Amino acid sequence: MAVRVLSVDPFSIDMFGRRWLEMTWRDGLFLHWAVAPETITETLPDSLSVATHDGNAYLGVVAFVMDDIRPRGAPLGLSFPELNLRTYVVGPNGPGVYFYNLDADDRLGVSVARRLFALPYYRAVMDVTRTGDGDSNAIRFTSRRTHAGVPPAQFDATYEPTGESFTSDPGSLDAFLLENYRFYADGNRLYCGEIGHDPWRLREATADVRTNTLFEANGFDHPEGDPLVRYAEPIDVSADRIRRV
Repeated sequence: MAVRVLSVDPFSIDMFGRRWLEMTWRDGLFLHWAVAPETITETLPDSLSVATHDGNAYLGVVAFVMDDIRPRGAPLGLSFPELNLRTYVVGPNGPGVYFYNLDADDRLGVSVARRLFALPYYRAVMDVTRTGDGDSNAIRFTSRRTHAGVPPAQFDATYEPTGESFTSDPGSLDAFLLENYRFYADGNRLYCGEIGHDPWRLREATADVRTNTLFEANGFDHPEGDPLVRYAEPIDVSADRIRRV
């Protein structure tokens, strides 16, 4: 069943004095490629440095659904899919994720994020559907950027979790890539946001990626080799507002 897409303005909500939001992230796909650190370093703002694990930097394509987004304590929320290209950095506020793009199927939220912060949000048409029969957990995620004046980007993948769920061990590659609770984005200046959630429940997964032009859209060559593939089980998340660094 396709995701019902509604509009939400997460940057204009000011509840309880801290603009906290609550939501559930689901149908998470994490694809990570190891790359040379210098590939990342030359793309970062001066105040950020590349983070590495065992000498490697990483580029990650992450697809998921932001479900039931609402001010803290509100009974009802809204939903939309998101697709991002990211890497991992150390910044003025500590280690975190750095976003190259945040494509989202939410016209109002994208417009507000770009207008207020000049963040790399882009409008896209997305669809998230369950495929297969019986006990199949396969998910198809498609995205086509519709934002005018920026490079086009498309993504089309079907993924399915396999095996038992697990949490990442401290110091492991999974922990380095997924247990991040801070993010940076370079808009009209550098911004930082904080999130909170329990440790991810992860599963190994298979992924058939038919189309992925996010690397080219952000000026990267497509990394060599196969990505590390992880499926993330649904998780409840809280988020503060984005702040200037």
